[in-house]
Amino acid sequence: MTSDFEKAYYHVRSGGTGFDRQRRGLIAVWGKEAVQFLDGMITNDMKTLEDGSQMLAGFPNAQGRLLAVVRILRQGDKFLIETEEATREKVFNNLFRFTFAGDFFVEDLSEVYEYFEIFGDSSNVPRGGDIVILKSDFSLDCFARPVDGNAIGGHLAKSEAVKISDDLYEALRIENGVPKYGVDMDETTIVPELGLESLISYTKGCYIGQEIIARIHFRGHVAKRLTGLILSEPPASAGGQLVGADLKSTDGKNAGRITSVTFSPKLNKTIALGYVRYDYLAEGTALMVDDINARVINLPFIPNEERAHAKD
Repeated sequence: MTSDFEKAYYHVRSGGTGFDRQRRGLIAVWGKEAVQFLDGMITNDMKTLEDGSQMLAGFPNAQGRLLAVVRILRQGDKFLIETEEATREKVFNNLFRFTFAGDFFVEDLSEVYEYFEIFGDSSNVPRGGDIVILKSDFSLDCFARPVDGNAIGGHLAKSEAVKISDDLYEALRIENGVPKYGVDMDETTIVPELGLESLISYTKGCYIGQEIIARIHFRGHVAKRLTGLILSEPPASAGGQLVGADLKSTDGKNAGRITSVTFSPKLNKTIALGYVRYDYLAEGTALMVDDINARVINLPFIPNEERAHAKD
């Protein structure tokens, strides 16, 4: 008998619409010196961001370790910064301290906008008004004032969109190789260890933590990197107890650790995200976690062409 989880999963994976209403942060930045200040704080090159475009970026500390991953959308002279709820306050405070130094203004919009994360077919989601839309391979993210939020909610009801449960969200997130702050990354993570090349510009010049991040890049590689793992055990055996477990090479050497685990219905396998040491990062490398076999696989688990993309 098909479970509600499986019904919702295959509905989304086959192109149907699903939605999630978790909290996210949305912070507005503007001012004549906005580009200058932002460029000195993030890993990507703000000077290249065109009106109407978005980019991925990291906020590092002076040691090159990760404070937050954000997406930045340019709307004319204003920049909208989207981040996880877990890092919202940290990003806001990091930005606000510079408002006394020049023509630079910051406002936290998180409490006045409703948030919808839409999976699968989003082709007819209402646009316009005061709706802010950011796109990824994973989903379409909409921030809306209450009146526009009502319109989006009405559309989702008419579209028979399924509500994404926490367990389903985890399965989709891990399948797509999307790290979560506080789970797969935190302030001990050096930014390049995420393996997100679009996160970092190595030509933009100085910013906080730049020296350490550049040194890692130009020496050739990180000591470890977030990657995918396929486990030999079924979900009942390889559950949450494996989160944080050490990975070993076949000859018993330390090879990394697991950060997230789920079962993928599409792959019919237990899959995980984890940090694997450089010597074992090649796809197909055999590792062990406790008595369970693990095999390294490049992210995402499900290739782009096999995913049900959010449609514009």
